[in-house]
Amino acid sequence: QAAKMKLKHNINPVLLQFINFIILVYSFVTYIPWYIFSGSRQAIAKAKQVKAKPVNNKPGGAYRSVNSLHCLASVLYPGCDTLDKVFKYAKTKFKDKKLLGTREILKEEDEIQPSGKVFKKVILGKYTWLSYEDVYIKAVNFGNGLAVLGQQPKTNIAIFCETRAEWMIAAQACFMCNYQLVTLYATLGGPAIVHGLNETEVTTIITSKELMQTKLKEIVSQVPLLRHIITVDGKPTTWSEFPKGVIVHTMASVQAMGAKADTGNKQQARPVPSDIAVIMYTSGSTGVPKGVMISHCNIIAGITGMAERIPNLGEKDIYIGYLPLAHVLELSAELVCLSHGCRIGYSSPQTLADQSSKIKKGSKGDVTTLKPTLMAAVPEIMDRIYKNVMNKVNEMTSFQRNLFILAYNYKMEQISKGYTTPLCDSLIFRKVRMLLGGKIRILLCGGAPLSAATQRFMNICFCCPVGQGYGLTESAGAGTITEVWDYATGRVGAPLVCCEIKLMNWEEGGYYNTDKPYPRGEILIGGQNVTVGYYKNEVRTKKDFTVDENGQRWLHTGDIGEFHQDGCLKIIDRKKDLVKLQAGEYVSLGKVEAALKNLPLVDNICAYASSFHSYVIGFVVPNQKELAELARKKGFKGTWEEICNSPEMEKEVLKVLAEAAMAANLEKFEIPVKIRLSPDPWTPETGLVTDAFKLKRKELTAYYQMDIDRMYGKNVK
Repeated sequence: QAAKMKLKHNINPVLLQFINFIILVYSFVTYIPWYIFSGSRQAIAKAKQVKAKPVNNKPGGAYRSVNSLHCLASVLYPGCDTLDKVFKYAKTKFKDKKLLGTREILKEEDEIQPSGKVFKKVILGKYTWLSYEDVYIKAVNFGNGLAVLGQQPKTNIAIFCETRAEWMIAAQACFMCNYQLVTLYATLGGPAIVHGLNETEVTTIITSKELMQTKLKEIVSQVPLLRHIITVDGKPTTWSEFPKGVIVHTMASVQAMGAKADTGNKQQARPVPSDIAVIMYTSGSTGVPKGVMISHCNIIAGITGMAERIPNLGEKDIYIGYLPLAHVLELSAELVCLSHGCRIGYSSPQTLADQSSKIKKGSKGDVTTLKPTLMAAVPEIMDRIYKNVMNKVNEMTSFQRNLFILAYNYKMEQISKGYTTPLCDSLIFRKVRMLLGGKIRILLCGGAPLSAATQRFMNICFCCPVGQGYGLTESAGAGTITEVWDYATGRVGAPLVCCEIKLMNWEEGGYYNTDKPYPRGEILIGGQNVTVGYYKNEVRTKKDFTVDENGQRWLHTGDIGEFHQDGCLKIIDRKKDLVKLQAGEYVSLGKVEAALKNLPLVDNICAYASSFHSYVIGFVVPNQKELAELARKKGFKGTWEEICNSPEMEKEVLKVLAEAAMAANLEKFEIPVKIRLSPDPWTPETGLVTDAFKLKRKELTAYYQMDIDRMYGKNVK
């Protein structure tokens, strides 16, 4: 595995022998002090330990973490069984400590590109902070203000807003007053937002000026029950065109109402553990979004499990929040931080790093200013960083490039043995590390599978463990997370202490929990973190959730996994992605995509197969720089559109894909035979991918229907 991921260099063989000799001497000399003084001996031992075990010896028995074999964990702090109690506990414990940070905007400018497009650029100042006490008071006032506006306990209220401090304040207010918070992604399309708002019958929506102007304005008339819109960032300039009966408030004015209100009789509105805290709409890869009902005890169990996997979590930690808070991964991560005294500094994908799209050249991105120690990322973002750094490496002088590659390959070997490389870290990888501020100690990755090459790259260049997690909205985000000292790639770790996982036979796909060497099957998650079900969708709830004879709830995930000897889970397939070809072979589209997604030439790929044909085809979003270079080499001239539409370039890209597919050991029938190069990228705005950048197969199929017909056309050889 490691040999496959090594980078290739072009160094004179004699010189290489000499360099290897020097490395050998260096390794030998530094090994003894390292062995004596470093804590890594324990880490190596821990990496080899069994991390989870089956509760009984029956096939299909549930696996539990060795730390919770006898009893699953479900409470973070004694007596704190609802989210309002957790926050109150944290507020008392960390009173004046900083909690939520936001950068001030010093200046906004429009930058006109050569193409005539206008890009907004910002210059941002330092982070200003609210303490635990400040946030608590703001949340109490906001909750009371909402009551003045007529919000009743156990009724729904929607938030449709970018990730920012006000989002968390509004959420805490709802948890305190037992309002059910309906969350919608800021990037959902109009019809999906209308569906969510009408299904939950909300009368109040919390949003930002920008989203109100861009998204809500067009759809307000289709949401007849809406009465109040609350903007978190001050008064919008134009608001005369709202339908009669809808009032726009600012968050500050609602907080002012709450501060004045008489709250003598508020006590009875406090939530109980089984009350619904959040109705989270998932941007499902299929059909209309579904609202997942998550109770207070579901979230608390989930964050209890997650926190246990992050060693030494505490007041020294700074977390950077930039993923959508309407996503269970981000909400859980921030609640973990809030309950452990960590600071949360807010950011956005457009202002994250110095090179981000909205940061003016020469000014600082958020990571450089904040210097976070913890960060969550979706594979899409990690893959982007990986490709950027690799492009930079390719542009280096031959000497620099070979030095980087030698250090990279040396460190890969050391890591796989469980050793550290302090010299390489400080001399070679420091620069790459600084891309994320230089202080990251754990990168948490979830939302979709991370490729082994990207994970290994992150381990090496950012000099920190990359924790891979697996969980669903339906399991309150909790499922598994890898241990920090587990450097094996491609696995998602052992079950968290709050839940247990079993594998159920899936005959159609040929996966059985009696398979050797590893049991395989559909992943079922059980525990307090398994949610209540889908809002107003009994049929779907009955299909995806079951209750066993002990009253334990189980979620049927639709993902296929296998358990390794040490109790760690690996996701190997997905039920929905399996297509049977004409000749009877099963093709897993996800497997094909995973094998090809990390090529420098490929920005995104969607494999497609039909049971009426004998081969796989694909749609590819090519990397502009790489494809333009390939076209130049082949002597093809033309605009970007012409390159993408050229049958000759399609053939060239197919050759590259076929080589990579062979190297990844794909079967012959799994390799795409024809492709369509897409000149435009797939973004959530196009509706072709979800907010976590997962492919929406149905939408992609409809979008490329003409190409599918062409590729499966009559003139197929």
